[in-house]
Amino acid sequence: MRSPAPPTTLHTPTNMASNPSAAPTLETISPKEGYSFAVPAKRIHDGNDVTFFLASRAYADIMTFIFQLNTAMLPRRIKHQDQGTESVKEWKLNDPDVPQPPVVQNLATLLDALTAIIDETPPDPGPRRFGNVSFRTWYDVVRERVPALLDQYLPSEVLAFKSTSDVSAKSELEAYLIGSFGSSQRLDYGTGHELSFLAFLGCLWKLGAFTASQDGDQERGIVLGVIEPYFVLIRRLILTYTLEPAGSHGVWGLDDHSFLPYVFGSAQFSPAIITPADVAAEGSLPDAPHPADVAKTTAVERERSRNMYFSAVGFIYDVKKGPFWEHSNILYDISGVKAGWAKINKGMIKMYNAEVLSKFPVVQHFPFGSLFSFTPDPAAKAIQASVHTSSQPKAATPSSTAPTARFVAGPQPSMRDPLAESSAMGTRAPGGIPATAAPWVTARSGSQVPGSSSQSTRAPWASGAAAPGVPSGLNQPTQASWASRTPAPPGGGTTAPWADKRSQS
Repeated sequence: MRSPAPPTTLHTPTNMASNPSAAPTLETISPKEGYSFAVPAKRIHDGNDVTFFLASRAYADIMTFIFQLNTAMLPRRIKHQDQGTESVKEWKLNDPDVPQPPVVQNLATLLDALTAIIDETPPDPGPRRFGNVSFRTWYDVVRERVPALLDQYLPSEVLAFKSTSDVSAKSELEAYLIGSFGSSQRLDYGTGHELSFLAFLGCLWKLGAFTASQDGDQERGIVLGVIEPYFVLIRRLILTYTLEPAGSHGVWGLDDHSFLPYVFGSAQFSPAIITPADVAAEGSLPDAPHPADVAKTTAVERERSRNMYFSAVGFIYDVKKGPFWEHSNILYDISGVKAGWAKINKGMIKMYNAEVLSKFPVVQHFPFGSLFSFTPDPAAKAIQASVHTSSQPKAATPSSTAPTARFVAGPQPSMRDPLAESSAMGTRAPGGIPATAAPWVTARSGSQVPGSSSQSTRAPWASGAAAPGVPSGLNQPTQASWASRTPAPPGGGTTAPWADKRSQS
């Protein structure tokens, strides 16, 4: 159990090192001695702060929680000893076999209550392309009601968690929940707000809101019973108030608003495992659709009620017109992966590391408290700043909120695997940019990341040259260069009449 001492004593879980067959798990805090909570506050002001964040305890805990949830969503091979047979169980949306513990049901009801507020605050009828001002009204009502909703739907032991400071556990939880629905100032929503909701659930896990997990059953309840309903609410907010994408790369981004559905959705279709040690680097569930099916409307409609990946793609079809390969270039590239959903799942985690956690425009608004602490992680190894942070904005003077240790001369930390010792960290590319690999994956299954001299930010699980049209320069959006781009369907896209055939691929 994690010590209830101040944040400086927190450490990265090491259960993978001692038990390779176990999944990485976010540690919980013992309530006996209390805990020093803190109101989450902005800590990232420039690129140096991003580099420090990538070596912080908050980063380690975020990645641990993502691996934990991702592992739970992998299908399971179930052996029937009495019959000498084996079956495969996959986890679908609205799956009746996934346990829904009381806390999951309560959180889903809380989201329903927030959804109902949309009916109370209809959009302003005035003409506008993005950002309906009525979203500010919805946001203000939510801010006003969240304290009472948390009192109503959170476990009493979480709300009563003993605090050794003048800040309560509820104060930290409120900050992450309220920050997970978009910006009322900018009238936008993006992956940074999605990250805030993940942190909200991570805080609940640390505070013991969920019971002991049996082969990932609690985590599956979180993903299917809370996270997916959260995305349902977010998509309705986007459609109702025409929220602008926050920090979107446009056609060069994976998705305008979300990322996690592609992580957990690709895990749903990956090969079945018995333990986390069985995770495959390639392959797919036998009855899984082909990755290229995302470009087929009939297949998307069929699969979106079953799988989070296709549910997210289905929302793209709801809001965008035209050929899929035109408006969702990166997802179209990924649809050409021949190594199956396991390869896509592994790559999505690395891309999340590069395109969400390593990008200043995304993480600059993420607040840090005591449960997700902006303090150095003792397990972090000092390496050179990566291409993802070297071109970030630099402050004229050092940030007054960042720890003094951030300004020590010498190599700075960058992307890393916070869960394993160096022997289990996977591959590290020349130039000091490591791949974010699941800690149970051996180096042989990981792809090398492009070196620091690379001018465009590519998926670190990719190989080969970037596809035509990728913008050059540091800190550019991810191009899935590992994907074999399938030809666009004949007559399926809008092309300039002066373009030759080579440019239409």
